[in-house]
Amino acid sequence: MAVRLRVSLMLLFGLAGGIVTFYFIYHVNSAKSQEEDGRVRHSFKRSPGRETVNLQNLDSKPTPQNSKCTYHSCVDVFHCGYNDRTRISVYVYPVVEYIDENGSQASPVLSREFNEVLEAISDSPYYTNNPETACLFAPSFDVLNQNNVRTKALGKLYSLLQWWNDGANHLIFNMLPGELPNYKTTLEVDTGKAMIAGGGFSTWTYRRGFDVSIPVYNPFLENAYLQPKSNLESRKWLLVSAQVGLHSEYKEVMFEVAASEKRFLIMDKCTEGKNWDFKKRCQGTVEYTYPDILQDSKFCMVLRSAHLGHTALSDALRTGCIPVIVADGYVLPFSEVLDWKRAAVVIREENLKDVVEVLKSYSMERIYQMRRQARFFWENYFHSIKAITETTLQIINDRVFPYVAKKYEEWNEIPNPKAVWNPMFLPLIPPSSQGFTAVVLTFNRPESLFQVISKLSLVQSLSKIVVIWNNQAKPPPPMTAWPLIPKPLKIIQTQKNKLSNRFFPYHEIQTECILAIDDDITMLTSDELEFGYQVWREFPDRLVGFPSRVHLYGNESNKFKYESEWKNNISMVLTGAAFHHKYYSYLYTYNMPGHIRQWVDDNMNCEDIAMNFLISNVTGKGPIKVTPRKKFKCPECTNSEMLSSDTLHMVERSECVNNFVRAYRSMPLKGVEFRADPVLYKDDVPNVVKMYTEVGSL
Repeated sequence: MAVRLRVSLMLLFGLAGGIVTFYFIYHVNSAKSQEEDGRVRHSFKRSPGRETVNLQNLDSKPTPQNSKCTYHSCVDVFHCGYNDRTRISVYVYPVVEYIDENGSQASPVLSREFNEVLEAISDSPYYTNNPETACLFAPSFDVLNQNNVRTKALGKLYSLLQWWNDGANHLIFNMLPGELPNYKTTLEVDTGKAMIAGGGFSTWTYRRGFDVSIPVYNPFLENAYLQPKSNLESRKWLLVSAQVGLHSEYKEVMFEVAASEKRFLIMDKCTEGKNWDFKKRCQGTVEYTYPDILQDSKFCMVLRSAHLGHTALSDALRTGCIPVIVADGYVLPFSEVLDWKRAAVVIREENLKDVVEVLKSYSMERIYQMRRQARFFWENYFHSIKAITETTLQIINDRVFPYVAKKYEEWNEIPNPKAVWNPMFLPLIPPSSQGFTAVVLTFNRPESLFQVISKLSLVQSLSKIVVIWNNQAKPPPPMTAWPLIPKPLKIIQTQKNKLSNRFFPYHEIQTECILAIDDDITMLTSDELEFGYQVWREFPDRLVGFPSRVHLYGNESNKFKYESEWKNNISMVLTGAAFHHKYYSYLYTYNMPGHIRQWVDDNMNCEDIAMNFLISNVTGKGPIKVTPRKKFKCPECTNSEMLSSDTLHMVERSECVNNFVRAYRSMPLKGVEFRADPVLYKDDVPNVVKMYTEVGSL
């Protein structure tokens, strides 16, 4: 049976100082006796109960908010392990409508948005209908907008809750807490030890590790349709400001900056007409559609306005426009887990005059990455009240059960739906007893090849050496000519001279780990190779090696460039000397995207770049360089014999990178600023206490 309930919900937004009133008519359905999974549907789905309470004579003592609360002092974690050991449980109080002695509404009217919060909790895996075993409690008083709250009355009503206990283990959602003139960012209600999920926290009032900073949801744009645009699409404007009701000082600075930058568009509300249309913005007499105009700009301004937290941030993320946040002290939404440096530009208010110069310093490659990240944040954490609620609960769950918490990469890395993931991969260290197989690709350099084999044989963890003889016109030397080594040696003569032969998953390779090494890498010591293998055991899903390179993006050419100069960061490790998992040999041979493998074999170049693309695309991670050695030259080879001596080599390698980007339709390479060196490598201690004494310098 449906109960029809008419309520008026007043949402007071500080937009141009105006008050906008909304009227919602919604149905509250009687609950089913059982949910699909057997749970009882919570009572907020039913017509609310009604109780009359004399607030003046109420014998209750509200507890003021404890500003010193921390996770360890105000959360009883021992009450969070009843259901299982990896998930919190959240109990939602039944909806009760309190009427005071004068017949007036004492408790806040349940808004549509707050009803969605309660529904999201009820439909989540965290919900429990048993308060005896609950970890968290969610009061059913709507304080999303504190302007609709009788603060003194609500403090007393909180104390009536059966499990209140001064607010310990209670979670309160408050989306618009800060207003002019002093931007108070705390809910002005006596909430005791309760956690606040607030939408406008400042660093002064945010209880780090206890409260949760959430975004401000924009109900105006719920049904707005945006034509999808590519992240690589060029945009007309460098920066737009579409907020209304901004302080005059901000406007003066922005107009001064815009006077010298025509690509800076500053808009305000349209003055023509009696009623203001939120979906319209104007610059003089020119009218723009909001938020569509945001899609035509690289960056979008998010300034401190009537609220410290603002819908402009979510709107920018929604359109793939990179937010430029100018609000000192603002605690960004979900900043506990989200890395905002990936998706936004944060500028101090005193540096607003320099905003254009700062934004011009960003390369197009960086802009494309940030644009994708902004869209990723929106689609996963910001797009609905349900997503905001579930993200809040996940953050709290990670605090209670840190050993099963989502990792940084899971929160921030954009998954690649086209990537081929290895179902066999486990986060375990491969056994050292297995060792590694060295795969040496050679054509016709037996002298340096024999030196490489002799040095490899000294590596403690070496299991086998497999030589790929790529010369069909000349057979390999007789076995009597090969060096005598204490490890198995297998020579495989290929049918065709192809660079991809080095990555074929030969049956002779029985170890998980493969060392791909060229026949002229004679400078590496046994200690360096052993250390590289031990690092790979810690990171078996990465490409771990010695020679490193980086890709750069040219703003003028709009193309990527392969660079071999020494840089502070790297994005590739060359397979002339690198460890990788055998699984990637299968992917390279049988599941390489596009026609990359055929292109490599036809051009006899860039198989190492292709392997870097493959592994970074699968894992979303960058390679790992080990030891400081940077120079890798064959001491006995003439310049004419070395591929890298060709003057067109760097141009061809850059062309490889751009071809592979087109094949992947993205740039999967990840830049990293990391290098693994042995412990005590540079310490002035006796060699007897060092594990790896023969590690070369630059």
